[in-house]
Amino acid sequence: DILVNNAGAAWGAPFDEFPEIGWDKVVDLNLKSPFFLTQALAAPLRAAGQTRPARVINIAWIDGVSVNPMETYSYAASKAGLIPLTRRMALRLVKDNILVSAIAPGALASDMNRDARDHGDEVARRVPAGRVGTDDDMAGASIYLASRAGDYVVGSTPVVDGGVTHARS
Repeated sequence: DILVNNAGAAWGAPFDEFPEIGWDKVVDLNLKSPFFLTQALAAPLRAAGQTRPARVINIAWIDGVSVNPMETYSYAASKAGLIPLTRRMALRLVKDNILVSAIAPGALASDMNRDARDHGDEVARRVPAGRVGTDDDMAGASIYLASRAGDYVVGSTPVVDGGVTHARS
């Protein structure tokens, strides 16, 4: 009943050295895969939507909303692209009682964000809320979107970042 497109990859390199293989790997996993996995699972999601709305939750990132100072070109482009892709899919799939939304997390301690995981106190100083995000922060946003409370949320992307996106602008 709920598909969470959470797989992701990043690649960082200076502009003049950024390789095409890094671009393709990241864009294929972060942008192409959520579309085609959702498409592949559309039939069971439609079946689940017969009783109550099925859900697709895409995990974007705040780098798709505001500019990160690191040179992660394909990562930023893929996460920025995932947000309008979420909206487009949402408008089509809501007709099948499948609600599509996304979440744009910020600094959360994880294997993907080793800086927040390994240097949480230092990263927290750059977060207006004064801390890095926790599993509970992501769980709360996910539960909201997957629950009855999120039944009228279509194509939206809540930002869960402790204020970082606002501080960047």
